[in-house]
Amino acid sequence: MAAGLLWAPIPVASAQPADPDVQSVADVAPPPAGAVPSGPPGTVVTPDGWELSVSARDETQVAVAPLTTALSSREYLVAATFEGSVSGDGSTPTTGGTLEVGYQIGCGITLNVVKLNGSAGITARLHPLTSSVDFPVTAQIEVFPQPGEVTTVQLTQKSFEGTRPRVTVKDVRIKIDGCVGQSFLRSYAVLTSSTDSADDIVAYYGVTKAV
Repeated sequence: MAAGLLWAPIPVASAQPADPDVQSVADVAPPPAGAVPSGPPGTVVTPDGWELSVSARDETQVAVAPLTTALSSREYLVAATFEGSVSGDGSTPTTGGTLEVGYQIGCGITLNVVKLNGSAGITARLHPLTSSVDFPVTAQIEVFPQPGEVTTVQLTQKSFEGTRPRVTVKDVRIKIDGCVGQSFLRSYAVLTSSTDSADDIVAYYGVTKAV
């Protein structure tokens, strides 16, 4: 009886074109050092119909060693882009406004008062052959920690006449002194839109980061 051998061609998968909407892993850049998420934008509709918005993106915050090397100093390297928007059909023409940006540093315990207490005395030492007099000096340092506080560091206040002001911050160092507890950092931006008869203000606050 003859044995037969069955053979069938193995299908070869053909190369499919890449989906242009799908980004490969190699093309995804890692986030920058110290990247932090941004908070929701601040928005408001003014009584005269203008829509104001202020937001931030591309935020980074890195704790760095203070230049003073003091243990009670906190210093940070920050970067971000802050944007404002004035849109809508308001009933009163706008005349411009300002965009203020900066950072708020919260300190758990502040070191505001240090007191040095000292005293001096006279002690005589008598001996059959010799005698001496000592002047002992003693010193004591008293530290008075205070409740925590928030320090606002304004970086700039941009005046504008259009409707889309922007401020970009890159590698700016900010610091606070006299902080001995844990510290917290967040960005902020305040958009002010002006008309001939009113000022309308809306604020943005970033995500608080413990550093």
